[in-house]
Amino acid sequence: RSGTSGTGGTAAAGANTGASGGGSRPLIAVAGGPAFTFAYAEHAELLRAAGAETVSFDPLRDETLPEGTRGLVIGGGFPEVYGPQLAENRRLRSVVRELVAAGGPVAAECGGLLYLCRELDGARMCGVLDGTARMTEQLTLGYREAVAVGDSVLAPAGLRVRGHEFHRTALSPGAGDEPAWGLVRPERRREGFVGGPYGNVHASYLHVHWAAAPSMARRLVEGCRTCPR
Repeated sequence: RSGTSGTGGTAAAGANTGASGGGSRPLIAVAGGPAFTFAYAEHAELLRAAGAETVSFDPLRDETLPEGTRGLVIGGGFPEVYGPQLAENRRLRSVVRELVAAGGPVAAECGGLLYLCRELDGARMCGVLDGTARMTEQLTLGYREAVAVGDSVLAPAGLRVRGHEFHRTALSPGAGDEPAWGLVRPERRREGFVGGPYGNVHASYLHVHWAAAPSMARRLVEGCRTCPR
């Protein structure tokens, strides 16, 4: 589902409300453009309801993040189709790494997870996560029930969610030392990554609609307010 429309139009407000200094309404940049079209529009609405400003950015074309950005949301899409072009945007990849190194919270799903890896089918990605991804012939598809393994910028340990997977890629390793989720149905396995120097990155294949767990949006916004960046 394409849902990044509606996240723009707040950039000027966010950039001028003290967001860069951790103001009361931190600015969260939401990835969009041709490579990242799978996102729920309600996520940006929930972030704003939780006290953030949101603005969209295009990882294919924008060479930096909007001024004052405190955190990122990178949803799904087709980064595998645009791998070489994403790799060519070295400046933005560097800016994303700098934001993570400074403690900026990042929530990434599916395509966003791939973008944060070291490589995708040999194309250099952001290198925020210590993993590589490749396209396969196998379709991974279905609903999942999951539990947050530990605390993260998106979920407290023990939070139960329902989401879905839909991709044809494989990761190596399949999950981080600190995984994002423990899947409990229909199969048991650990999935995703909680990474970054402050545990400030939550990246997973699992698409979760935050309207079913509004605390996720509130937790991300609070992390943007209090992050050391």
